[in-house]
Amino acid sequence: MAFNHLPAGVHDALGPLSVTPVTHSMPMAKNHRSDRSTADTASRPSPSTVLDRLASGPSRASRITHTEHLPPREGRHAVWPDRIRPEVIAAVQAAGIEHPWAHQARVAEHALDGESVIVATGTASGKSLAYLAPVLTALLEGSEAPNGRGATALYLAPTKALAADQRRSVKELSQPLGNAVRPAVYDGDTPFEEREWVRQYANYVLTNPDMLHHGILPSHPRWSSFLRALRYVVIDECHTYRGVFGSHVAQVLRRLRRLCARYGASPVFLLASATAAEPSVAARRLTGLPVAEVADDASPRGELVFALWEPPLTELHGEKGAPVRRTATAETADLLTDLTVQGMRSISFVRSRRGAELIALIAQERLAEIDHSLARRVAAYRGGYLPEERRALEAALHSGELLGLAATTALELGVDISGLDAVVISGYPGTRASLWQQAGRAGRSGEGALAILVARDDPLDTFLVHHPEALFDQPVESTVLDPDNPYVLAPHLCAAASEIPLTDEDLELFGPAAAGLLPQLEAAKLLRRRATGWHWTRRERAVDLTDIRGGGGSPVQVVEAGTGRLLGTVDEGAAHTAVHEGAVHLHQGRTYLVRKLDLEDSVALVEEASPPYSTVARDTTTIAVLETDVEVPWGDGRLCYGSVEVTNQVVSFLRRRVITGEVLGETKLDLPPRTLRTRAVWWTVTEDQLDAARINPEILGGTLHAAEHASIGMLPLFATCDRWDIGGVSVPLHPDTLLPTVFVYDGHPGGAGFAERAFHTARSWLTATRQAIASCECDAGCPSCIQSPKCGNGNDPLHKRGAVRLLTELLRAAPEEPAPEESGQKESGQPESGPKKPRPR
Repeated sequence: MAFNHLPAGVHDALGPLSVTPVTHSMPMAKNHRSDRSTADTASRPSPSTVLDRLASGPSRASRITHTEHLPPREGRHAVWPDRIRPEVIAAVQAAGIEHPWAHQARVAEHALDGESVIVATGTASGKSLAYLAPVLTALLEGSEAPNGRGATALYLAPTKALAADQRRSVKELSQPLGNAVRPAVYDGDTPFEEREWVRQYANYVLTNPDMLHHGILPSHPRWSSFLRALRYVVIDECHTYRGVFGSHVAQVLRRLRRLCARYGASPVFLLASATAAEPSVAARRLTGLPVAEVADDASPRGELVFALWEPPLTELHGEKGAPVRRTATAETADLLTDLTVQGMRSISFVRSRRGAELIALIAQERLAEIDHSLARRVAAYRGGYLPEERRALEAALHSGELLGLAATTALELGVDISGLDAVVISGYPGTRASLWQQAGRAGRSGEGALAILVARDDPLDTFLVHHPEALFDQPVESTVLDPDNPYVLAPHLCAAASEIPLTDEDLELFGPAAAGLLPQLEAAKLLRRRATGWHWTRRERAVDLTDIRGGGGSPVQVVEAGTGRLLGTVDEGAAHTAVHEGAVHLHQGRTYLVRKLDLEDSVALVEEASPPYSTVARDTTTIAVLETDVEVPWGDGRLCYGSVEVTNQVVSFLRRRVITGEVLGETKLDLPPRTLRTRAVWWTVTEDQLDAARINPEILGGTLHAAEHASIGMLPLFATCDRWDIGGVSVPLHPDTLLPTVFVYDGHPGGAGFAERAFHTARSWLTATRQAIASCECDAGCPSCIQSPKCGNGNDPLHKRGAVRLLTELLRAAPEEPAPEESGQKESGQPESGPKKPRPR
């Protein structure tokens, strides 16, 4: 079997893949069924045995830095509250569920009492049934009303695929209830001829926040009968609503509550989340309502063996001669190959579509060398596939026809793929919540499972595989969002005013910052004050002022030059780095080169190509302090939080060879500078502190620069962000502080809550940063500690040992982490760091 469409140089770059040879002691793959018999289960090797086989190859055992064994857990049953209709209980029993788990019954009790509630339990713990039992009861009772529409429910999912999957589940579960439950998906893919039926007849509408923002709320008079009868709003996978996107969703929900009140309804909110830190606090921040919490997971779980895996160093060298590790892509392809040979049904989660395709292709090629029939049992799964293609892959994996999938996070949320044996996570997914969500995809039928985290060449990944307590002894992260961000709030005030004129009584709903923004919106001629309230003044739709998933501004359209076909859009804020001239742009598994970026018309012209490299933009950044909100002494130095203005200019881009990361060349660019007003945390050091740390002027710039890079790389351990959501600047003498200063700022207008979280966890955050640098085995710095893939200065200068000494001196005088009330900050729904509860299960 030949795979000539692999990117050029892949085979040479990967080197020999250490595929475990097939022997008689290793069972060959067979057509396993998801409902395995007792004999099948008894013959399956344990997760520990499977891991031992994976580690048996040359130098393999040394790649495992830690193994965590999570013991099995018995389930705890309860009884449904007596207010759940017997017909609903019978339908649940007909689906094979005789009794609910204790947490499901508690959620139903809160819902029936009219209390908003969040269920924050592990993957496959039955969260859907917890909220569906009271929802179906309400819909059944509503169907008996004289007009047949006495109650409705709204379901919100972060993705269309999850909403569609939930509709199928609801339809199957409610089939015995006849026409009492009428579920329907209402999103951008719903045909226009079906939309009127949904508005008039559906009583359980499944949609997403985007459609609620753009379609339902602006057309609320057409939805009046639905909103008037709205009893429940289900918000599924609510931990995904974080940062700027989560802040937008929070304001969309406030607009929904306002319109419901106008029609006489006060719906109860039912939220479902992966295990989260203080879930009720995050849910209150999202909805603006008090929310009860159910986080005691009563569902059973099989044994989970969780291994941390670090690829070895290679003979290759990167920037400044730094050593380069074997890629997580190559290691994951190895492991997926070996697991397939062992007959284990497995998924490897990959951060990019291109990576998913590449891992599947490499595994197929290696398997073909062993047995041609095995190569057909591995595939890729990612966004961009047609729905029928995705469903076919899910069915093939479920039945055992497929043994291995290399998937993007499209499979992380909600899609039922029970009965897997192993999960390989290629690179830390950014949050502990996502890590446990992905690991929980294996062993969903209560059997034992294996999970492996393969570290990328990255400071955070390297730190985690050598500090397992950061994963296994810490609660998952706080959900960080800031609904009061003026760049988020302002367009939603306009949207609310266009729906119903805003009154003074409405302002409390939208938060304390709303009153101060209204005069500014009036000065901009967006709103006008009249006797009845604040009115929207323009002809265009107010909801089009913002894209709730973007960072503001008009998106740049990506157009195929030869055909004029619109491929998609890129957020305006990311256009300079993502679609500059010469950039490699990926879209639905295809690779394009950007031939021209027209900033005036917001268009990027691209042509399909297959370059053997990726591109990384280089930029220069300056930063000015606008206002210091909080200042805390750290010895002679200071830790500060406040508002800044960042000026950034993309000046060039690097071409990096696929897989190895080898730099092939740099090309200059001529793009205009851009400014960003946002929030930042920064720290300063004095001459005395520099002397104590033995930092002379020759190494000061590299010392600060190294500390900045590593701290950016480590922040996702403390806030629900990705390193690409934040930026940094280090200056040996900053004009506003008059001291050596390191800034870390939110990469979104007005801030996203990440810098605030960094301020509140600064001692833990910078301690972990110091440990990550000090424990790295390189001599002078590498991508695993202080080099950054997005550095605008080509990772020069950097001084590893200086950064360790300076952070040691800085932390010597660090106070306890400030609580929000001590720092003068408003309560932000973010707990202090440190273990608050047992490790996630």
